[in-house]
Amino acid sequence: MKKIAIIPGDGIGKEVMDAALRVIDSLGMDFEMVTLDAGDDALKEHGTALPEETLDKAKKSDAVLFGAAGETAAGVIIKLRQALKTYVNLRPAKSYPGVKCLYPDVDLVIVRENSECMYKGIEFEPEAGMSVAMRVITEKASKRIAEFAFKYARDNGRRKVSCIHKANVMKKTCGLFRDSCREVAKKYQDIEYDEYYVDAAAMFLVLDPKRFDVIVTTNLFGDILSDEAAGLVGGLGLLPSANIGDENAIFEPVHGSAPDIAGKGIANPSAMILSAAMMLEYLGYRDEAGQIEKALEHVLLEGKVTPDLGGNLSTMGMAEEIVRELHST
Repeated sequence: MKKIAIIPGDGIGKEVMDAALRVIDSLGMDFEMVTLDAGDDALKEHGTALPEETLDKAKKSDAVLFGAAGETAAGVIIKLRQALKTYVNLRPAKSYPGVKCLYPDVDLVIVRENSECMYKGIEFEPEAGMSVAMRVITEKASKRIAEFAFKYARDNGRRKVSCIHKANVMKKTCGLFRDSCREVAKKYQDIEYDEYYVDAAAMFLVLDPKRFDVIVTTNLFGDILSDEAAGLVGGLGLLPSANIGDENAIFEPVHGSAPDIAGKGIANPSAMILSAAMMLEYLGYRDEAGQIEKALEHVLLEGKVTPDLGGNLSTMGMAEEIVRELHST
């Protein structure tokens, strides 16, 4: 039996998690689930935002389903990613019919290196009035993420991988990342390969997003570009993500804890539900994952959605519509 660690976290994380679990439970799947503490509330109760019990059980699970963390996010989700050695952050951005967005036909995936770059958190103050952050880029991690991107493209019928960097300025770090991607690209002659400077990529994402299919980039650039991609398709409430390593995986919505609407029951559960679908696919339940996405697409098209998408349903109300759609045939 597959073991799933459930970490609702803070704010709307708890609400959208309940919605996602309602959808999963409706499929009658047999999982061993354990709910664990992490985040701002955990800090108040346990004196740490990421208790050892949570970390230990997360490591022993087959997958982690994570909601959101508030002020303690850096000490929770980044630490979880590092501890579980999830070196891939996979962020699809897709336009859905019925959702007001800038482009109706976006379907791209950002493959973000998840273990190094600026998010190593190496910062210091060598003297008064000066702060320094160290950017770490290695050949091993760069080739590993490039391999994942190309294999993902091949396995999912994608046509092209675009390497995003800034090697004209950061010649050593981005130069190493770019060269690593070039080296890996030679092994995948069936996949088109191109490159963009990150500033140009940001512009083209807005002007011509269809030129991108699979984007592979460094940690910080991937974080920024994936949020930009969310703006193309209707907002962060629609973007799921996966953190994948050799032995562990964490699935989470891209959005945060949204304290301004927490407790109101109006948070959009789409990103959390799609993250759960990504988890099911990772665990080998591809058909069930596809059923969930198809049901969500239908609900979005019919406008049975939360207020941020122009509807009037509650978080759980939208989840119930998805459940009804799952069992309508």
